[in-house]
Amino acid sequence: MSLTETLRSRGLMVEASDLEGIDMLSGCSFYCGFDPTAASLQVGNLVPLMAMAHVAKCSGLTPLALFGGATGAIGDPSGKGSERKLLDRLAIDENVAKQRAQFGAIYERLGLQVEFVNNYDWTQSLSTLEFLRDVGKHFPMTYMLSKDSVKARLHDEGISFTEFSYMLLQAYDFYYLYQNKNCRLQVGGSEQWGNITAGLELIRRKAAGEAYALTFPLLTDAQGKKLGKTESGTIWIDPGMTSPYRFHQYWMNIGDSEVIKCLNFLTLHEAKQIEELQLSLEHAPEKREAQRVLADTLCALVHGESASAAAKRGAQVLFGGSFEGLSQSELLEIFKDVPSSNIATDKLGALSIVDLFVETGLSKSKSEARRLITSGGAYLNNERVADAELKLSSFSAHNLLVLRSGKKSYHLVKRG
Repeated sequence: MSLTETLRSRGLMVEASDLEGIDMLSGCSFYCGFDPTAASLQVGNLVPLMAMAHVAKCSGLTPLALFGGATGAIGDPSGKGSERKLLDRLAIDENVAKQRAQFGAIYERLGLQVEFVNNYDWTQSLSTLEFLRDVGKHFPMTYMLSKDSVKARLHDEGISFTEFSYMLLQAYDFYYLYQNKNCRLQVGGSEQWGNITAGLELIRRKAAGEAYALTFPLLTDAQGKKLGKTESGTIWIDPGMTSPYRFHQYWMNIGDSEVIKCLNFLTLHEAKQIEELQLSLEHAPEKREAQRVLADTLCALVHGESASAAAKRGAQVLFGGSFEGLSQSELLEIFKDVPSSNIATDKLGALSIVDLFVETGLSKSKSEARRLITSGGAYLNNERVADAELKLSSFSAHNLLVLRSGKKSYHLVKRG
């Protein structure tokens, strides 16, 4: 299949300026931009990142990942109901460095080469007069006001000249890369169509050249809500902001209606494998095989094999797996959402296992706790408790104890 056929087969294409022209491209580069507005990439950024991988593998074009050291200081109005908070230079540079490292690690695991560029490098010395004269003069106000990103804001709370100028800066990026990096194609999310085609216009007017544009969909659920946003917050790529375990669990819990789309968008798995997972989803949805493949693939891609293995062990712990090899911090993350208690060391050492089940509320009385133990339904650190007379003095030095009643009722006991 051609490049555009490949992207379309995976649902990864919304609009394209010239299908035939894009498929004929060779020996040049293409680019996609990333705004460094946060200290980490988030799961929504995986769509352009992986779409770039498909373009590179299918076409042989050289990928350029542009981090907006300049545009990030302005704020893109596309898809936003209000202006972003402006960041200072230090914060932007730190964000660029972190996001670039994350991107590079993922592409290294994919076995792909990528060239990083920063638009601050070619705009920091550009004067206001030069920009207005050499770029602004090529864009009539009627052209700019017709763009959806601008019209939406004009009908909402308005748009400042700062964000209004964003389109011109992005257009200038495409022109600069066209002139200096042999870049003939820009790709981006569907909300970027107006900004990307402004670049085509500038290249046509200023360089009498021809370039191309292609957009892919945003990562949303059936209701149009962006995936990667949860009640507890955004799902980040940085393991310090979203742990590998939480990252893995997010994809394990993705809905049946979304998982095949995510496999097409966010992995390089072949169509045949995805079709087999689709059949598994239809005939045995309770096995969640498609979710498992998605979670394992993305966790290994983003965090590496060892972190992915630890995340999978963490998931197994919730179903009675061994604690062996898991650190205290990993256990705290796994049991973050279960009820917990702090019990002083001296008190903990004086309690029996029966007392502890009552103390934590897993049993209403000592007699109920004894019946639970006798019936085989009581667990300490996922090991079945056989002795109702077990004393906890030997566990008093442990910082964490995990009690379980039956299959799913957990309680975390923290010492001190």
